[in-house]
Amino acid sequence: MKHGFILPGGTASQQLELAVLAEASGWDGVFVWEGAYGVDAWSLLSAMAVQTERVHLGTMLTPLPWRRPWKLASQAATVEQLAPGRTVLTVGLGAVTDDLPRTGEEEDLRERAVLLDDGIDLMRALWSGATTYEGTRWRYSVAQDDQLRVSRPARGTIPIWVVAEGQTTPGPEAAEEVAQWADAGCTWWLESNWEMPHHGDARMRAVAARLTAGPPRR
Repeated sequence: MKHGFILPGGTASQQLELAVLAEASGWDGVFVWEGAYGVDAWSLLSAMAVQTERVHLGTMLTPLPWRRPWKLASQAATVEQLAPGRTVLTVGLGAVTDDLPRTGEEEDLRERAVLLDDGIDLMRALWSGATTYEGTRWRYSVAQDDQLRVSRPARGTIPIWVVAEGQTTPGPEAAEEVAQWADAGCTWWLESNWEMPHHGDARMRAVAARLTAGPPRR
């Protein structure tokens, strides 16, 4: 099993420093939060791509029904070109809660599910070089394929993930807890701590300390 760390927040420069620390501390992946407003996830991942060499990079997670899929496909492909073989995309329906911004985007669960499926299909079509797409909700067409060719992912596509996540305390118990998920067939564990607030010096020190302790390996 591989071990990733979800950065809960901080400024762009703080999160970039934490990504470098994560790689040095033996983590296999670094994932950043993507909200309606805040530090832009894909700009941040691009910076991480050129400052690291080994760790996988991605979001946790991108609310695809509230994104234009061709824009998201472009952003993910750009990071993949900067970090070949290391970029992953996690997508979901988007959370509708009082502690997150409400922006007037679609909130009906069934409609969001349709937009999610259609968006995934469109992104995969673009990564494959398709110049047209007719979906349930989205349509795309272009007369020339020059931008499609130069913006293709390094691997030709990008993995789209459904993952398990949780919080552990360093020590033997943490390794055993994660091992249960590995035995069940999970291939990644994503360490997370969504305790609010997500910023502040004390919070950043706690995140750095957990990263430095390393992943919950046996």
